[in-house]
Amino acid sequence: MRNQSKYIILAFLSITIFVGGCKKDFLNQAPESSLTNANFWKTESDLKQGVVGAYSSLRGMGTFSYWVFGEMRSDNTTFQYNAPQRGQENRELVDQLLVNSTNTLIQDYWRDCYVAISRCNDVLNNVGRIEMPAAAKSQAIGEVKFLRAFHYFNLVRQFGGVPLRLEAIKSPGEAPSKGRATVDEVYKQIITDLTDAANELPDVASYPASEKGRATKGAANALLGEVYLTQKKYGEALTALRKVTGYSLLSAYKDIFLTTNKNNAESIFEIQYYSTAGTNLSSNFMYQFAPFNSGTAVTNDPGTNLNFNSGWNTPTGDLIAAYEPGDLRKDVSLAEGFTSGPDFVAVPYVKKYNQGFVQPGQTNVNFPVSRYADVLLMIAECLNEQGFAPDGEAFGLLNQIRRRAGLNAKTFDNPIPALKVSSQAAFRIAIDQERKVELAFENHRWYDLVRTGTAIPVLTAHGQREIAKNPSQFPAGSYQPTQNKLLLPIPQREVNLDNLSQNPQ
Repeated sequence: MRNQSKYIILAFLSITIFVGGCKKDFLNQAPESSLTNANFWKTESDLKQGVVGAYSSLRGMGTFSYWVFGEMRSDNTTFQYNAPQRGQENRELVDQLLVNSTNTLIQDYWRDCYVAISRCNDVLNNVGRIEMPAAAKSQAIGEVKFLRAFHYFNLVRQFGGVPLRLEAIKSPGEAPSKGRATVDEVYKQIITDLTDAANELPDVASYPASEKGRATKGAANALLGEVYLTQKKYGEALTALRKVTGYSLLSAYKDIFLTTNKNNAESIFEIQYYSTAGTNLSSNFMYQFAPFNSGTAVTNDPGTNLNFNSGWNTPTGDLIAAYEPGDLRKDVSLAEGFTSGPDFVAVPYVKKYNQGFVQPGQTNVNFPVSRYADVLLMIAECLNEQGFAPDGEAFGLLNQIRRRAGLNAKTFDNPIPALKVSSQAAFRIAIDQERKVELAFENHRWYDLVRTGTAIPVLTAHGQREIAKNPSQFPAGSYQPTQNKLLLPIPQREVNLDNLSQNPQ
């Protein structure tokens, strides 16, 4: 009965469609009701609503899971220890690399990814039933294949091999998976989906203003390039990344994150947020990332005090020190400290998403998933891995990013030691440094550490620095990374109910 209950729940989740009605912004649609396959999937409008439902899954994960597991788990950020309130230890354990298989955050992340995948599968399984123009149908297929690949890419990097669910679940008997696919099998499906998406999706310039924010050919190729880079297939990665066209760096780093400049020329893909009365479409980053004791001083929102859930994703001293003197990105990205009085230790906090509020407790700040700066740095990394070239294209791409930040170029024979990059190994360090500060708080750091094989030494040193601040507040075993701990444990509920093998811990 326990298994059957789970399967029935999964079956209903797989056929839930979010519907709404706002024509101005395609994603600015609130859920209104649940419909089943029996009375849905009949019109082009139904298909559009199904695609919107697939996109909507990103919002909840964007405001929590992505930064917890992609940024706070890395050396870039940590959390503000709050002695009076000990109700969020699950988050702290993620940061301290002590998370176990019963941690509810892991279960929630797993569940949310598969709910999102099921919505993509619903679209793909039913699109053939609808009479509509071929171009519109192809675009819908491309969008949900991009989204499905995005979720599986996150899952495989966090958990290793996971069940591959590629069909909508129509009955309780279809709910059990076939077990964990291998890592190679998951990547093969991701590449297939992204290749298809890149062929089906239009270029960014093809979308009217009201449709900006949808997945594009460029988004599919950018993600495909990152997938190949993660697999160390540098030639294939370069081929995909060079197809990301129609984008350009903004002249000022600060302009990238303005709410008045969403989906700008540098943006390849963003999670879309809105602040509309009576809906749950808004973002809340500036509240969660504000220091716990800051009241309304950091957010400047006098209508609400959300400090019961703040003090997270706090910049580390290591990240702050990584910014070179004169780096224009530093003041945009973070503040070195907030203090409420002379007896309090200053607490750093993220500023990048502190762009004001629309209504008390609600912001409409988007979250950047992919930017053109990221693509340029990935191209430079691929070129260097194929062979170090003292005067090559890789240096030019690296220095494009540095010049916008107000920094001097790094060159092969620079007389200034800090700007001299004279070998392939040195260029790797230069790319790592640039990605660390350019993409800070955009959920790339954990994946970069694991991908480049530097996670264990970097996180060991990071942990030693964190523990040294106040050894008594850390549980035994904190910040002791091992190869096994680079993967999250499979949620114990899934191990029990779906008979999945567990990752070694």
